[in-house]
Amino acid sequence: MAKVSVNGTHLEAQMGALLSSVILPHHALEMPCAGYGRCGKCRVVAHGALSALSDAEREHLSPQDISRGVRLACCARVEGDCTVTLEGAAASQIRLAGEMPDFVHDPIFSVCGAAVDIGTTTLASCLYGPDGTLLAQASAPNPQAGWGADVISRIEAALHGSGDALAASVRAGVRALVLEMAASAHISAEAVDALVITGNTAMLYLLTQTGPDCLSHAPFAASRLFGETLAAGELGLPCPHAQVYLPRCMSAFVGADITTALLASGICSKPDTRMLVDIGTNGEIALWHRGQLSCCSTAAGPAFEGAGLSMGMAGKTGAVDHVRVQDGVLQAHVIGGGAPKGICGSGVIDALACLLELEQLDETGLLEQDPAPVAPPVCLTQKDVRMVQLAKSAICAGLRTLLRVEGLCGADAAELAVAGGFGSYLDVNSAGRIGLLPEELVPRVRVLGNAALSGAAMLLLNRGFIPHSEALAAGARTVDLSTSAEFMNAYTEGMFF
Repeated sequence: MAKVSVNGTHLEAQMGALLSSVILPHHALEMPCAGYGRCGKCRVVAHGALSALSDAEREHLSPQDISRGVRLACCARVEGDCTVTLEGAAASQIRLAGEMPDFVHDPIFSVCGAAVDIGTTTLASCLYGPDGTLLAQASAPNPQAGWGADVISRIEAALHGSGDALAASVRAGVRALVLEMAASAHISAEAVDALVITGNTAMLYLLTQTGPDCLSHAPFAASRLFGETLAAGELGLPCPHAQVYLPRCMSAFVGADITTALLASGICSKPDTRMLVDIGTNGEIALWHRGQLSCCSTAAGPAFEGAGLSMGMAGKTGAVDHVRVQDGVLQAHVIGGGAPKGICGSGVIDALACLLELEQLDETGLLEQDPAPVAPPVCLTQKDVRMVQLAKSAICAGLRTLLRVEGLCGADAAELAVAGGFGSYLDVNSAGRIGLLPEELVPRVRVLGNAALSGAAMLLLNRGFIPHSEALAAGARTVDLSTSAEFMNAYTEGMFF
């Protein structure tokens, strides 16, 4: 056994173990590519008996990085005693607020209740009193990120033996949120007597240790759609006698987060045609038309979360989050106001819109200069642009296909409600300019914020919403885009800017 010191914590590791496998049980580590050496994000400073630099490390690390001992944790192996330093990570901007209509309170709890949204990237939560008073809020990155930035990577990890570890990871994350909120509200965590935990279908499978094999292959028919109540003790939460309600999902890839987002949006109570989209690694889309709910999902990948891009990062200190053109040059806003370190999803959308305006990017996605400077040293490469083209085309094609299935076009929709953290920071005009959203829908966009969390809070605060939401989800019609010629045509057309 080798002795490995990680930020002063002394651990033991098997000879030949990857640094990532030593670090992950004890510390958060960014690995959007699930440890395949493709993204270069799992950087640590390591000294001692380690394997030689891999080809992936030589590709991602500069001579300056190598000289100061930077390694990729998913590539470097322990060959003896060594010391590892994880450089401090800034906290991400996680959207907690969301629209919520007025309603009568009839809570499912007696003392305190918690609403939790398990997102692929982030965890968000709120604590309420029985009169509907917001007592505390808390958020954190989803600790499952070490198994990959997207749900497919995590499903594959679960199928290859990491299911228990994935469940333990997210349960610990939710537990920490509950403890943090209880401390902020000056109550015991055991006073929480009910929770509503929402999330996409895969996140709820991993939380409950439900085997996700059915989500990994055609026909993608979920064996469990939830709409269930569990004991908090089953999930290792610090309020063991509380009841946990898991809202109903609509299908394998349209989850409970969309059910709760629809509830918060109120679009299904309207007489006219309306849409909702949650833009993330898995774009989930819903259409309400003549009393019928239709939905679909489309794999956008992690580009909008900043993962997979050459200088992509989460929306935290040092990230370029907005870009505009001023006097013919790009002007970037950096979160925290310091030197730019990378670029997050909203910044990428703005940057591409600005490059189009300056004619430094053509309609096919070809950069005039590769890489294109945004806010030096931050830049976008041709590969980055191609990744965003694939992602934005998938979302826009999903929206157009859902409309066309009903014989509609964008002009027929009275509203496009945009849910989710990424949508909250998005400049919708830039999104329309690059073709992420249909341009005719841009004037009709209503940004909801974290609607999934708001809807979960509504279920917590009024028990009558539970059967209503279950009926809504059960009655939804899922449109399979994988076999849709309409979608493929729209997807191909949407690749252009």
